[in-house]
Amino acid sequence: MAFGISRSELKNWQQAVLAGEIAFLTHYWLDDRFPQSTSVTKVGCANLDKLIEWGKQYQLDPAWIDMDPKYPHFDLFAPIQKEILAKEGYTDQIKRFNL
Repeated sequence: MAFGISRSELKNWQQAVLAGEIAFLTHYWLDDRFPQSTSVTKVGCANLDKLIEWGKQYQLDPAWIDMDPKYPHFDLFAPIQKEILAKEGYTDQIKRFNL
C-alpha cells in the first residue's frame, strides 16, 4: 500500500516516465515481505534501454525491473535507496521520508 504522496506527485512521475525521463517517486509503503522498509523509491523510465543504462551505475540488475506495461521501474529499498537518492540529489526525499 502506498501513501504519503499527492495525486499531482504521482501524475508528474507518470508523465515523466512516459516521456522517457528517469523519474523518481518516493512514498511510504508497507509490505509484509519487507518488514524493515517503511518507504520505497520507484525509479522509472518508459525507455527500457535508458533505464537499464541508468541502473548499471548502481549495479542494479535489469532483472529487478518491475516490467509494468506503462511504467517500468526499479523499486529501491534501504540501504541502497538512501545512497542513490543522495547521489542523485534528492536530499529532500531523504528528509521527508526519514531515511
